[in-house]
Amino acid sequence: MKAFLFTLLIAGSAMAADNAVLKSEFIFEQAPVPSCHASTIVETKDGMVAAWFAGTAEGKPDVGIWSSRLVDGAWTAPVEVANGIIPDGRVPCWNPVLFQPKSGALMLFYKMGPSPSTWWGMLRSSIDSGKTWSDGTRLPEGILGPIKNKPVQLDDGTLLCPTSSETNNKPSAWRVQFERSSDMGKTWTTAQPSGLGDPVVDAIQPSVLFLGGGKLAAIGRSKNKQVFHVESPDEGKTWGTMTLLDLPNPNSGTDAVTLKDGRHLLIYNHTVKGRSPLNLAVSKDGKEWLAALVFENEPKAEFSYPAIIQASDGMVHVTYTWKRLKVKHAVIDPAKLDLKPMVKGVWPSL
Repeated sequence: MKAFLFTLLIAGSAMAADNAVLKSEFIFEQAPVPSCHASTIVETKDGMVAAWFAGTAEGKPDVGIWSSRLVDGAWTAPVEVANGIIPDGRVPCWNPVLFQPKSGALMLFYKMGPSPSTWWGMLRSSIDSGKTWSDGTRLPEGILGPIKNKPVQLDDGTLLCPTSSETNNKPSAWRVQFERSSDMGKTWTTAQPSGLGDPVVDAIQPSVLFLGGGKLAAIGRSKNKQVFHVESPDEGKTWGTMTLLDLPNPNSGTDAVTLKDGRHLLIYNHTVKGRSPLNLAVSKDGKEWLAALVFENEPKAEFSYPAIIQASDGMVHVTYTWKRLKVKHAVIDPAKLDLKPMVKGVWPSL
């Protein structure tokens, strides 16, 4: 095991003290239901929209998809916009993903089903920036939609969804996949990495980065105690072999985005155990990463399943689970990030 897996102590400053952080707030103060998780955020023509799943507890049948809109600087009261009611009962909902295409309706992808190995993909749309939603439509067999993190839209309009699957095996086999649609979700094709690596990289929940010249990268969560990495030379039509980065992962969700200036941001838990701290790193190539800031750092607490986007004004918006009780939203000016190197995966003093 690489040395960095054993030396992951955090010595960073609190997020509130970082000059790059312009805002840090809860989307709601009084939770409408006991537990929430897996938030997503998107910019529409009418402002920011966030969503998450919430209910009694993850995996319970009463878990639905809830949403809030940022209106005049304040988040609206959360409302349930999808549930798992089926003809013979009710199943839990999971992992909403909001996406605003270059043209057309706002999209809400989510999953329904008893567990990640048995769930199916769903899609709703909104023509009024998330105020109201269409009925849910089930995606074709074998298509799950973006599993946790946002799709990307290519120059030709193609929608590329980073997704993954889990099996009923014990232990479950995790496999990354990519789904492409040139007609906004009516028809789909799929692609997988050409190799799983040695040792095998068990991974899910990728995020897509743009490397330039038609090259893409995907990074995300793995069982291997490190963030995974895989590249495509042809805008996601084919993918190479899975590898591991010198960044820790405690088997918890990450998210990443390519900025307008070509840099990449990764939000993740910089540890091999637990879901605190929650960190932001910056890279020029998607492989070598610099420490940027620490969002949260409380021992034994959970700060997890982040989402990250860059808005049209250049500011970066993130949301994440706060102790399974609330969803937190932060706004960051990427030009003000103070970057420091990580040696062998050790987070520096910021």
